[in-house]
Amino acid sequence: MGYGTFVRNKRTELGISLNDFASRLELSTAYWSRVERELDHPPRDDIIEKSAAILGIKLDDLFLEADRFPPDMQKDKARIVQFYRRSRAFNRK
Repeated sequence: MGYGTFVRNKRTELGISLNDFASRLELSTAYWSRVERELDHPPRDDIIEKSAAILGIKLDDLFLEADRFPPDMQKDKARIVQFYRRSRAFNRK
Protein backbone atom coordinates (compact mmCIF):
# COMPACT_ATOMS: atom_id res chain seq x y z
CA MET A 1 0.00 0.00 0.00
CA GLY A 2 1.33 3.45 -0.85
CA TYR A 3 1.31 6.62 1.20
CA GLY A 4 -1.73 8.12 -0.50
CA THR A 5 -3.81 4.97 -0.20
CA PHE A 6 -2.85 4.59 3.45
CA VAL A 7 -3.83 8.19 4.26
CA ARG A 8 -7.09 7.93 2.29
CA ASN A 9 -8.06 4.77 4.17
CA LYS A 10 -7.37 6.38 7.56
CA ARG A 11 -9.11 9.61 6.57
CA THR A 12 -12.27 7.85 5.41
CA GLU A 13 -12.18 5.58 8.46
CA LEU A 14 -12.29 8.72 10.61
CA GLY A 15 -15.08 10.24 8.51
CA ILE A 16 -13.03 13.22 7.33
CA SER A 17 -13.94 14.44 3.86
CA LEU A 18 -11.31 15.03 1.20
CA ASN A 19 -12.19 18.74 1.10
CA ASP A 20 -11.95 19.10 4.88
CA PHE A 21 -8.64 17.24 5.05
CA ALA A 22 -7.06 19.28 2.25
CA SER A 23 -8.33 22.46 3.89
CA ARG A 24 -6.79 21.49 7.24
CA LEU A 25 -3.49 20.89 5.43
CA GLU A 26 -3.86 24.25 3.65
CA LEU A 27 -3.58 22.51 0.28
CA SER A 28 -5.80 22.36 -2.77
CA THR A 29 -8.28 19.52 -2.90
CA ALA A 30 -7.14 18.69 -6.44
CA TYR A 31 -3.52 18.26 -5.33
CA TRP A 32 -4.45 16.18 -2.29
CA SER A 33 -6.71 13.99 -4.41
CA ARG A 34 -3.75 13.25 -6.70
CA VAL A 35 -1.62 12.31 -3.66
CA GLU A 36 -4.30 9.95 -2.35
CA ARG A 37 -4.74 8.34 -5.78
CA GLU A 38 -0.96 7.77 -5.97
CA LEU A 39 -0.71 10.11 -8.98
CA ASP A 40 1.65 12.41 -7.11
CA HIS A 41 4.55 11.70 -4.76
CA PRO A 42 4.10 11.93 -0.99
CA PRO A 43 4.18 15.58 0.11
CA ARG A 44 6.83 17.56 1.95
CA ASP A 45 7.83 16.51 5.45
CA ASP A 46 5.82 19.27 7.14
CA ILE A 47 2.65 18.11 5.36
CA ILE A 48 3.31 14.52 6.41
CA GLU A 49 3.67 15.77 10.00
CA LYS A 50 0.37 17.69 9.79
CA SER A 51 -1.34 14.64 8.26
CA ALA A 52 -0.15 12.43 11.10
CA ALA A 53 -1.47 14.88 13.68
CA ILE A 54 -4.88 15.16 12.01
CA LEU A 55 -5.21 11.39 11.60
CA GLY A 56 -3.79 10.50 15.02
CA ILE A 57 -1.09 8.33 13.46
CA LYS A 58 2.42 7.92 14.84
CA LEU A 59 4.75 10.14 12.85
CA ASP A 60 7.25 7.34 12.20
CA ASP A 61 4.53 5.13 10.74
CA LEU A 62 3.44 7.78 8.27
CA PHE A 63 7.00 8.54 7.19
CA LEU A 64 7.56 4.84 6.60
CA GLU A 65 4.45 4.76 4.40
CA ALA A 66 6.03 7.63 2.44
CA ASP A 67 9.28 5.61 2.09
CA ARG A 68 11.19 8.28 3.99
CA PHE A 69 13.12 8.60 7.18
CA PRO A 70 11.54 10.99 9.69
CA PRO A 71 13.31 14.39 9.65
CA ASP A 72 15.11 13.81 12.94
CA MET A 73 16.66 10.61 11.54
CA GLN A 74 17.62 11.86 8.07
CA LYS A 75 21.03 13.11 9.18
CA ASP A 76 21.79 9.68 10.69
CA LYS A 77 21.00 7.54 7.62
CA ALA A 78 24.47 6.02 7.42
CA ARG A 79 24.42 4.93 11.07
CA ILE A 80 20.89 3.59 10.74
CA VAL A 81 21.89 1.46 7.75
CA GLN A 82 24.99 0.19 9.57
CA PHE A 83 22.92 -0.69 12.63
CA TYR A 84 20.38 -2.50 10.44
CA ARG A 85 23.07 -4.52 8.62
CA ARG A 86 24.77 -5.52 11.90
CA SER A 87 21.46 -6.44 13.44
CA ARG A 88 20.51 -8.62 10.47
CA ALA A 89 23.90 -10.35 10.51
CA PHE A 90 23.62 -10.99 14.25
CA ASN A 91 20.10 -12.43 13.92
CA ARG A 92 21.20 -14.85 11.20
CA LYS A 93 23.63 -16.59 13.54
